[in-house]
Amino acid sequence: MTDKLGRALLVRARNAIAGEFGVAPLPEPDDPALGQPGAVFVTLTQDDELRGCIGSLEAHRTLDADVRSNARAAAFRDPRFAPLAESELARTRVEVSLLTPAVPIEFADEDDAARQLRPGIDGVILEWRGRRGTFLPQVWANLPERRLFLARLKQKAGLPADFWAPDVKLHRYEVRKWQEPTKS
Repeated sequence: MTDKLGRALLVRARNAIAGEFGVAPLPEPDDPALGQPGAVFVTLTQDDELRGCIGSLEAHRTLDADVRSNARAAAFRDPRFAPLAESELARTRVEVSLLTPAVPIEFADEDDAARQLRPGIDGVILEWRGRRGTFLPQVWANLPERRLFLARLKQKAGLPADFWAPDVKLHRYEVRKWQEPTKS
């Protein structure tokens, strides 16, 4: 928690989740950015294992509202996991990623697209005919090879790993991220 905005986002995310269990909120630091439009992903982990991750790819509400809504969604509505139980709250670590606006990547083919990706820097959105998937830049830690990263992203979008079409669209974004200290 290196700065005021990060602390403000983390506390709001935790309060949004804890509030669903009737837990008294922690004092919330203020930051002028909270009233501005913003897009965040909230990632929950337990023992360094994913426990939920939901977010917004585009700013469509205030940063304050976005972090609260996505925190509740990550805890209670991520379809990959059962809703968070109150007994899990103390050992759940919250991470908030603030996204920059996504920009299109222009490419000739899949090889060209893969070459342009910046491991550890780029979050990537893949779209094709109504299917869409994204990976935050943090995913590069587990998928550091560009072609494998793209293959898994295609699978996340519901496409075969070896799929490619000329009308595939890719966008990139970067994040500023903050995370709570490790829960033991």
